[in-house]
Amino acid sequence: MPWIQLRVTTTEEKAEQVSDMLMGWGAQAVSFLDAHDTPIYEPMPGEVIYWTNTVVVGLFDAEHPMDKVVNQLKQVSFFKGEPNFKLEQLEDKDWEREWMDNFHPIKFGQRLWVCPSWRDIPDPTAVNVMLDPGLAFGTGTHPTTALCMQWLDATVKPEQTVVDFGCGSGILGIAALKLGAKRVIGVDIDPQAIEASTANAKRNNVEGQIELYLPKDQPKDFQADVVVANILAGPLAELKDIISAYVKPGGLLALSGILESQAQSVIDAYSNEFSFDPIAVQDEWVRLSARKQA
Repeated sequence: MPWIQLRVTTTEEKAEQVSDMLMGWGAQAVSFLDAHDTPIYEPMPGEVIYWTNTVVVGLFDAEHPMDKVVNQLKQVSFFKGEPNFKLEQLEDKDWEREWMDNFHPIKFGQRLWVCPSWRDIPDPTAVNVMLDPGLAFGTGTHPTTALCMQWLDATVKPEQTVVDFGCGSGILGIAALKLGAKRVIGVDIDPQAIEASTANAKRNNVEGQIELYLPKDQPKDFQADVVVANILAGPLAELKDIISAYVKPGGLLALSGILESQAQSVIDAYSNEFSFDPIAVQDEWVRLSARKQA
């Protein structure tokens, strides 16, 4: 089916209102983009953040009467004059097929692979995590996930316990179980992440070894041999006490979702309790790894 997208530049205060208007005018889907490539950090639970200059993108059937939509847009009073918008035709492709064709098995470290279900497994003797892209973050393609997967491949030992803080798709916790861990606790603020992790755990036959929680339900007294938190620098610093408490004395910690410019501030937040390894860097993102002092 051919599509047309309407891109409307607005402010963070009006982004949600513009989204509601586009949906009311017949948009099949609405997304938000940053107009000026400004960094935005992962929100805390219950918090919604938009960019100061936000582009709201509405996706319409190409046969939709877009002249009427544009006329309605021009009548919106808070734009204070001609709204900043752009209509664009999208190429008529089988977007699902295109997406599937471009997602391939990926290797991490010496023995760990992530494989989509529609591809052949490159090495049946390796440690293979079966994972299809979905609603929750984490397929291995982003540098932060890749850095954590490489670390897990080199770190996890049989019978260890692991916490995956900010579990997203469940990729890190599932990889840890496939590498020999006996138990994983996964925590995420997004209920869709819990659903995705549950589905992916079943796909990999490890559902009996992973426990998944929203923050309000997470265990309070559990300590693990290995803790990995792939979120972002701001939340990593703010949630330092909670994340640190999951690591047993002498246990190992990996933190990612951090830009090189933010690394030292995160190290400073944890340095009273942890001794850090050299920083691992990939495409301006870093992974910090450390051991908790006994």
